[in-house]
Amino acid sequence: MGLDKVAIVTGASRGIGRAIALRLARDGAAVIGSARDEQALQALVAEIESGGGHAAAIALDLRLPDSPSRLADFAFETFGRIDIVVNNAGATKRGDFLKLSDDDWNDGFALKFFGAMRLTRACWLQLRKNSGSVVFISGIGGRTPGAEFAIGGAVNAAILSLTKALAELGIRDGVQVNTINPGAIRTGRFASRVQAYGSEEKFVEESGITRVGEPEDVADLVAYIAGPSGRFLQGSLIDLDGGQTKTI
Repeated sequence: MGLDKVAIVTGASRGIGRAIALRLARDGAAVIGSARDEQALQALVAEIESGGGHAAAIALDLRLPDSPSRLADFAFETFGRIDIVVNNAGATKRGDFLKLSDDDWNDGFALKFFGAMRLTRACWLQLRKNSGSVVFISGIGGRTPGAEFAIGGAVNAAILSLTKALAELGIRDGVQVNTINPGAIRTGRFASRVQAYGSEEKFVEESGITRVGEPEDVADLVAYIAGPSGRFLQGSLIDLDGGQTKTI
């Protein structure tokens, strides 16, 4: 990966998205970060540039139908090409199925599924031109949903299906499409979840996993997939979860 590669990373202001943006920049890509937090995005850009990298950011709400195309246009106007799209943005509400409203469901799909789909569509011609790569950050709930994760499981499963469909299209167009399913990753959202277990050690034990993941674990895998060594991966749904997913 080098400066001739331009990567868009959504949800780049914190957590997994921020780690991905920093890793791709360290590998030499020019990075476009997007999220809703303008101040956090500018801090990301400053950190990348202080290390000699190239970056820009735009604060957008990707739930809005026109925001993904605005992000694609901004990336092209800033760096003149698009090679990598990392669809990371999106959080869904947990809770009792009977208490989840239509608005909760609509919000869950609006960002993580429709925002990602629209951004990928808006970037596709550039990705086709440049033999680019799309990486969706989904989640293990798409394979193993739970009663308290009905929205997230449904959204993640839809992303897995979309990955397979676009991977087939990508064979024709020369675009690589894959998905990473993170398990428990040490982010702000994870910290609030682990409180219910009393300790991280208890969470690890009851979840039957090797350890809690770090955002950098996901970033390292993104860098491998989108780099020259990972090009044989196509339509892959990779569980990065310390062994939590037990299904085939």
